[in-house]
Amino acid sequence: MSREVRDNFSDDINSTFTLKHSTMIQPLRDIQTAQGATLEDSTTVPLSFGNDSKAIAATQSGVALCDRSHWGLLQISDEDRLRFLHNQSTNNIQSLQPGQGCDSVFVSSTARTIDLTTFYVTEDAVLILVSPNRRQMLIDWLDRYIFPMDRVELKDISDQNAIFSLIGPQSHQLLESLGITPLTDQPYATHQQVEIENIPVRVAVGSGLTTTGYTLIVSVDHAVSIWKTLIGSGAIAMGNRIWEQLRIEQGRPFPDSELTDDYNPLEAGLWQTISFEKGCYIGQETIARLNTYKGVKQKLWGLKLEAPVTVGTEIKVEDKKIGTLTSFIQTESEFLGLGYIRTKAGGKGLKVKVGTVEGEVIEVPFLTHPAE
Repeated sequence: MSREVRDNFSDDINSTFTLKHSTMIQPLRDIQTAQGATLEDSTTVPLSFGNDSKAIAATQSGVALCDRSHWGLLQISDEDRLRFLHNQSTNNIQSLQPGQGCDSVFVSSTARTIDLTTFYVTEDAVLILVSPNRRQMLIDWLDRYIFPMDRVELKDISDQNAIFSLIGPQSHQLLESLGITPLTDQPYATHQQVEIENIPVRVAVGSGLTTTGYTLIVSVDHAVSIWKTLIGSGAIAMGNRIWEQLRIEQGRPFPDSELTDDYNPLEAGLWQTISFEKGCYIGQETIARLNTYKGVKQKLWGLKLEAPVTVGTEIKVEDKKIGTLTSFIQTESEFLGLGYIRTKAGGKGLKVKVGTVEGEVIEVPFLTHPAE
């Protein structure tokens, strides 16, 4: 099969998945539209509920509710599931017990980033929350490494589920008001199947950002009921525009922006997702060599800017290119970006120019950069 035919085939599959999920999720979209949601062009993702300032405030002092159902959810089952996934990504998956989870990065054989994902280990499967634009790519990628002797079953269960994130310091109290307390003070990605008004919901620690919160996975058939319950319990609906703002403010790297064939997870500041003791996995040799010989030549940083700039613009010091801008957002009060900067050029506090715009390198909480 030619590359062109494969690409067209993949596009057809993605279109079919998108149409199917759009149809199944439509009752939820109808409710959200009635609540003031504006949908993004050519997608069914709520862009804004017309309350951006209120939603931001909720993430800081209350609780916001973000619909992440356009993200992908993969399920890996059968006897070899942990061993198989352990060999495919950067974290120590085999050490996880049911009810535990972690973030892990899928990388190429040369350690180039594919996606930052979250694993949830259950009694009989592993659920993987993947970025919206990596769903089919990772299905194809994982399927490529399943051999006849592997006892592994791979399913895309995105269409059957809705995914919500509670974001903000009052997330604990909201869940407690619904009778859910076992996850308080538990480690990141700890999860449990609970019932909310007699509806089965998997609740996991972590909002997908550094802000306190939880991620909920529920059958798409019950998405409307759970959404209404969470809103009725005090959560403020939040659109994808604010999610994008928060991810840039906090430094969460995203596929096709910070996670591309140009960068590895050490450069992307995702050290917390990497086990250096786990042994062989795809890309392991390159990552181990970079760590051992201090070979990280560029690092992802936040940028505080004085004016709007275009993604892809060169970052310079004294007219010498030291990096590239990968994301940009204009908030109500400032201009912020993310960009890769050469390690030797410096880090926090470095004064730069992005194009003709003055800027300063800042730390962002999602990323880790160990001292050289």
